[in-house]
Amino acid sequence: MSPLLVMFIIFIALLLSGLPIFAAIGLSSVSYILLAGDVPLMLIPQRIFVTTDSFSLLAIPLFMLAGELMNSGGITRSILNFCSKLVGHVRGGLAHVSILTCMIFAGMCGSCTAAAASVGSMMLPALREDGYDDDFSGSIIASAAVLGPVIPPSIIMVIYASISGDSVAKLFLGGIAPGFIIGILLMVMASLISVRRGYQAKNEKMASLPEIFRALFRSLPALFLPVFIIVGIMSGLFTATEAGAVAVGYAAILGFVTKELKLQNLRGVLGKAAKASTNVLLLMGTGATLGWILTKNQVPQTMTRVLLGITRQPALLLIIIIAFVLFLGCFLTDATIVPILAPLLLPVITSIGYDPIAFGVILCTISVVGNLTPPVGGLLFVVSGVGGIPVGKIARTVLPFLGVIVFVLVLCALCPGIVSFIPNHLMG
Repeated sequence: MSPLLVMFIIFIALLLSGLPIFAAIGLSSVSYILLAGDVPLMLIPQRIFVTTDSFSLLAIPLFMLAGELMNSGGITRSILNFCSKLVGHVRGGLAHVSILTCMIFAGMCGSCTAAAASVGSMMLPALREDGYDDDFSGSIIASAAVLGPVIPPSIIMVIYASISGDSVAKLFLGGIAPGFIIGILLMVMASLISVRRGYQAKNEKMASLPEIFRALFRSLPALFLPVFIIVGIMSGLFTATEAGAVAVGYAAILGFVTKELKLQNLRGVLGKAAKASTNVLLLMGTGATLGWILTKNQVPQTMTRVLLGITRQPALLLIIIIAFVLFLGCFLTDATIVPILAPLLLPVITSIGYDPIAFGVILCTISVVGNLTPPVGGLLFVVSGVGGIPVGKIARTVLPFLGVIVFVLVLCALCPGIVSFIPNHLMG
């Protein structure tokens, strides 16, 4: 039995055992090195160090910290109030408020987990109190949280850019159109289910324009941040990494000015951000080791030949990739899938002349969608933990929303201009 096959068997066994994914990748890589005998064990710490020793990757802990500061600083509440005034009068109003809040919060944290935990902790009790079923409430928060890494800024796009060498700003801009289309269609699906289940509007009538403007004014400082980040990166005022530092400073100042953020809370905020960042960076480091082993065994070249042997039609090839990544998402997280698959698939994409920015956005988004599919289903477990809802109930009800997101990504694969229109017109 070849060392490569043994490595895959051990990886799957460790994954099914419940071991953390970075540990499963690392230990299975160790098994290959020991069996192959021609690679030193020193390779693993070297690859982890080389992969994570990057200025651009500083954006990951910075945006993680910014998201935690916003959550602790009460910024989410002001956004929630504005969304409630805006769409609370629509049938199934609280569901729409949840989706819209996730869309706006996505423009500040760049993380699906942060969006699910932050918005879920506030909206799930409110949805339950208003008579919404737990399975529907949980599926709404989990599916809307996918928008976290799609609407800029996006941590997973920073990871992809560090591997592919593509422009972070173009990837950020490329996520805007798909993110808004997904958000709108999620609201349409929520409306259909709300009508079928008999959910009512949160507010009896639409808020008056003065009320909406007052709520908008109170949430304006928070809404300004994503615009400032995008404009700053595009204009060259700061890099994507420096944008993370700007977001941290902005969120901290805003939290202290509103007196929602307390000095005694900083230790917990820093601890949460450090833990989340370490997990992502370890996944990247061990994933790079696995990627080196696959490259050594010419797996990328083999995959290129196999995929191009099936079809050379770009759209059909992208649909096959979407289906494959969606399957992988049942077992791996987005922070694992992108570092492993990006080096394998980029040669294929280059050979067929497909838009690399459109591909990057599609790959990052479909990798995040894997957080909705069990058994790994990270978002399902986050929402389950926040709301005390059984994972099985959420997993069943999330399927229509999952279908909506996949539909949009297939549409983007068929019409890559949906993704590339904004970056091409704003950045050339």
